[in-house]
Amino acid sequence: MRRGRHKIFIGMAPGVGKTYKMLEEGHSLRKQGTDVVIGLLETHGRKETAEKAEGLEIVPRKILEKEGFTLSEMDTEAIIARSPQLCLIDELAHTNAPGSEREKRFQDVEIILSQGIDVYSTVNIQHIESLNDLVARITGVVVRERIPDRILEEADEVIVVDVTPETLEERLLAGKIYAPEKIQPSLNNFFQWRNLIALRELALREVADTVEEEASNSTKFIGQSCPVHERVLVCISTYPNSLRLLRRGARIAGYMNAEFFVIFVDKPERFLTKEEALHIETCERLCREFEGKFLRIKSYQVAAAIAEVAERERITQIVIGESLQSRWKNFIKGSFTQKLMRLIWQKNIDLHIIATDPKVPIKDARAKGVKR
Repeated sequence: MRRGRHKIFIGMAPGVGKTYKMLEEGHSLRKQGTDVVIGLLETHGRKETAEKAEGLEIVPRKILEKEGFTLSEMDTEAIIARSPQLCLIDELAHTNAPGSEREKRFQDVEIILSQGIDVYSTVNIQHIESLNDLVARITGVVVRERIPDRILEEADEVIVVDVTPETLEERLLAGKIYAPEKIQPSLNNFFQWRNLIALRELALREVADTVEEEASNSTKFIGQSCPVHERVLVCISTYPNSLRLLRRGARIAGYMNAEFFVIFVDKPERFLTKEEALHIETCERLCREFEGKFLRIKSYQVAAAIAEVAERERITQIVIGESLQSRWKNFIKGSFTQKLMRLIWQKNIDLHIIATDPKVPIKDARAKGVKR
């Protein structure tokens, strides 16, 4: 039996329209002949959402009796028995009531998917496990209901339902998200503008990362780079100008809000002097201060090693230093810049060549007045 396809609608906060969008697509597919049911719907008293659900079959909830209380949860077994082509399930991160067969709703969804039933579901960005600490710092709220990152990674499609903070605030004030008594407390807490802006960026980045990963793994893009975010790679050596290159590359990465990498290619069996080793350690420490990733590679072919790493890490910008060399030396050995350009010219990578002083070994740096 094939596994069902899972499509997740994700947003920055309650009220952006995830459930409405899911229901809208459900209606569209039903008109095309798809057998669609609602497995679980939470309207939270929102009139527009309830009206949008009209015309779609709803699988009755399971009733649970616990310590004198009557609770209801999604009836996973009834959905499987009904065996629709598509099941719409709201609030993926929900924790099931005590006494349920499974603790979390996403576990119920996995069971339904394993039966070959397609599922559309909804979740907010603050419910992603790896973002929990970051969301707590941004909003001051510790989110208790969370889903593992793998749920998003394993999904067949992730759709961001996006609105501006202004639109969300208008919906809140109009009573379309919460009851009147909850509006002002929400504006003073979770729905503060700075929170919404940060959460919106998290949601958009999460989907961008997912799209980029899918493109990188797709057979359609074999041998090609399909980056969404900028990634800067600085190439350093044992020469003193490496620190200058590293700082320049960090500034470029900062301007672009890009991920930052530094690479040092060391030839196998080469022995670094004490001063050279200390210099590389200084570069690595500085790279970490800039929150970058330091890569140390052994290879006889420096340009080829850099090009290979650039492709693997989906680099979009490479920063190198170039000093003046005699025409005779270029003729005999060839320019490193030219070698690298030949290797990356079809990879959609920009090359930044930073003019430097003639390459002076570490041991001669003081004599030449070059800062280490």
